[in-house]
Amino acid sequence: MGGVAKAEVFWRSALQGIRHQPFPHVVAVLTLGIALFTLGLGRAGSLAVEHLLRSLGTEVQVTVWLRPGAPQADVDVLSAALRGRGFGVQLVTPRAAVERLTRELGPAADALRGLASEPLPPSLELQVPPAWRDPAALRQLADELQRQAPVTAVDWGEAAVERLGALARALRWGGLFAFAILLCATVVVVSATLQLAIYARREEVEIQKLVGATDRFVRAPFLIEGLLQGMAGAALALVGLAAVLHWVAPPLETLFAFLRVPSPAAALWGLRSTLELLGVGALLGLLGSFLAVSRALRA
Repeated sequence: MGGVAKAEVFWRSALQGIRHQPFPHVVAVLTLGIALFTLGLGRAGSLAVEHLLRSLGTEVQVTVWLRPGAPQADVDVLSAALRGRGFGVQLVTPRAAVERLTRELGPAADALRGLASEPLPPSLELQVPPAWRDPAALRQLADELQRQAPVTAVDWGEAAVERLGALARALRWGGLFAFAILLCATVVVVSATLQLAIYARREEVEIQKLVGATDRFVRAPFLIEGLLQGMAGAALALVGLAAVLHWVAPPLETLFAFLRVPSPAAALWGLRSTLELLGVGALLGLLGSFLAVSRALRA
């Protein structure tokens, strides 16, 4: 029997099996759909959190406090060196610092008006490029700047940056752990469900074995069934995700607009995510059917 003829037999057998025992297949599709919907929802949420962390990362600012009376030449050399490494540098003079503080304090700024001299030292405010937003890199930068002659202190928001990094790591590892647990549970449930369909067709399998069919020949139609179930479950999950992103996400986006979470259509889901979910669904269906038919053949 040629390859094309075998493929035709396999597909016909798989479609007949789905048509004759629809209930276990529907259960498998629903199980896969729920699991893949959860995975897709978690992925969309993870993308939103990563975007939020990146947007918060752009707010990281290093303040370099300068020694009062430091030579302007030294300050210019330091500023040029920092700009050459990709930092945005803004010099804040004592007068500019007092004016800013006066605006921020509002009516309470009357206490500043009686001061005889400028109470605040000059400073350099640095906009940090992405390559330097890691806590270790910022700590190294602060130590390096502390050794510069015109610098008296460096403030880079150490506690906030470290908490942000810890949150990102916790979300990343927690997501991977939950993903692994959910995948294992889905494979077990799908395998057990498909085994019911295989048990209902045990006589067909026995006849195939008696006439000399190999395990690979017997297994192929069931693998196709698992593939179809995985694709159908992924399609069901995509419908649910589309409904959530269309009806639920926009109100949440408006509610948390101050956090600058990306719009669902633009950043939370796309063609790549769709193809990945379809691939995961097909893989889960194949793996579940492979385990189920292998168990049945050993029995």
